[in-house]
Amino acid sequence: MKKISGGVCAAKGFTAAGIHAGVKAGSSPDKNDLALILSDCECAAAATFTNNRVKAAPVYTTMNHLENGILHGIIVNSGNANACAPNGPEHAEAMCAAVAAVTGRQAEDFAVASTGVIGVELNIKAIQDSVPALASALSIGGSNAAAEAIMTTDTVMKEIAVETTIGGKIVRLGAICKGAGMICPNMGTMLCFITSDCAITSDMLFSALHEVGPRTFNRVTVDGDTSTNDACVVLCNGSAGNPLIDWKDDNYNIFKDALMYVCTYMARAIAADGEGASHLLTCTVSGSRSEEAAERLAKAVVGSNLVKAAMFGADANWGRVLCAMGYSKAPFRPEFVDVKFASAVGEILVCQQGAGVDFDEEAAKSILSQDEVIIQVDLHEGEHEATCWGCDLTYDYVRINGDYRT
Repeated sequence: MKKISGGVCAAKGFTAAGIHAGVKAGSSPDKNDLALILSDCECAAAATFTNNRVKAAPVYTTMNHLENGILHGIIVNSGNANACAPNGPEHAEAMCAAVAAVTGRQAEDFAVASTGVIGVELNIKAIQDSVPALASALSIGGSNAAAEAIMTTDTVMKEIAVETTIGGKIVRLGAICKGAGMICPNMGTMLCFITSDCAITSDMLFSALHEVGPRTFNRVTVDGDTSTNDACVVLCNGSAGNPLIDWKDDNYNIFKDALMYVCTYMARAIAADGEGASHLLTCTVSGSRSEEAAERLAKAVVGSNLVKAAMFGADANWGRVLCAMGYSKAPFRPEFVDVKFASAVGEILVCQQGAGVDFDEEAAKSILSQDEVIIQVDLHEGEHEATCWGCDLTYDYVRINGDYRT
């Protein structure tokens, strides 16, 4: 498997586009806010969605359109979440109908997603008026424009593509995603759209996504808030010509590994671009009695505001790590725990068998000043481990969220 260029257009048969529609009043005409991803043939499709009881209208619409496991494309807007808003379901369906009309397909052939401010009616006219231009802009080089169009408080575009070999055929997967705040998903992701030319049934695609999601996107937390709009949608059009994957054989595992790589890359990118973040935090808990316990402990650590604040200040306050582990409700023996801080410039032991050890504060500060900080926790109780990702807590997080609507 290797990384390639092209994003969601790397796989055969996919095009994409992103344009400015003016979804949000006063938005810059230089900022794309409407995206389309389209396959030239029908796709096996699968998705995961937010577990928030308050779900945006596009989530329900996409759930309905996915009942037969087949889609042709995805239309997405930023600038408005179409959540808890007047005429939300009607507007979500209208987005699908508009793109269906210009592509010669049915509204049910499309997934729809929205991201932005909650509680404001969607400017559906701006979207409908812009869909013909959006469709005209479709190209195999359109992934970047689509990736920009789905950004909100993101500071960088998030895009990846890889290729692997399945049954003697080159198979490609590509993805774009957005996510910087309201990130503590218990589903699949924030907004992530993955395309592939792999031949796979919708049932096997659903299975692969639900194996991968809990070990990637579900292990990210930026601020502990689960969005109303979270969705991860995967489309596979079969154009690679590989033997159809219709059961969990070796070819299934190859595809799942590629999907795991893509989703892990995106999960890390989302955490690193957390609102106001200056450090990516990675916590690996090893030596656990179970993977579930290791995950719960690691997620408690990267989700702790006290840990996040300490990492912002490059303060080796390891006691906050143990404190977060202690309220996670996961089983472990504190007196067995070792904690190390690590980064590109080295590592340092700060806690051994649940007690502090002497360490060089200046060396620790240097380690914690790097772009990615790794918190290594060894429980010495078993053979299981899990890794979760987050970011530090900075002044900018409060500034961004203090006036998000403006």
